[in-house]
Amino acid sequence: MNKRAEKMAENRAKLISAARKAFAEKGYAAASMDDLTSTVGLTRGALYHNFGDKRGLLAAVVDQIDSEMALYAQKAGAEIGDDWQGLLAEGTAYIEMALDPEIQRIVLLDGPAVLGDPSQWPSQNSCLQATIQIVEKLISQGIMKTVDAEAAARLLNGAALNAALWVAASPTPEEVLPLAVEAFQALASGLLNQPAG
Repeated sequence: MNKRAEKMAENRAKLISAARKAFAEKGYAAASMDDLTSTVGLTRGALYHNFGDKRGLLAAVVDQIDSEMALYAQKAGAEIGDDWQGLLAEGTAYIEMALDPEIQRIVLLDGPAVLGDPSQWPSQNSCLQATIQIVEKLISQGIMKTVDAEAAARLLNGAALNAALWVAASPTPEEVLPLAVEAFQALASGLLNQPAG
């Protein structure tokens, strides 16, 4: 990488880091772009060059955090050692992250308000692809009902996302969390193949 490209990548990383902190502490609307750029020794021009505008910077921060959330949830699922239980654990871990103040404010409250439908975010699309693969495997093993894998994956991911949005927006998130997790798991279990009885 040449020096110019290195400097641009460094500036981009600085701006994302500073924005992440400012958006978590103050919220998107109250975060000042002048304060944010000056804390990392850059100008508004650097922000506009890298992200277009404040909304573009939020999109980059949301993408970073949402990607971290997906990795964390996938790791929680992989640790189970059982594909079905792992799928449930992954969804549950995603919902539980709604209690994290940074995730709550940036990804689940400000993100949808400013960036629109989370199911259209690039980070959600990569999460969807991973879920489709697990669902296809569970269907081929006869564990899940024979349904369209993409449809099932979209509904499972949508249920986890909407449960997390509900928890984040609730005035009593700690009380809502167990209700959301229980309902998510019950809903997902409807996709299980029931043995003939």
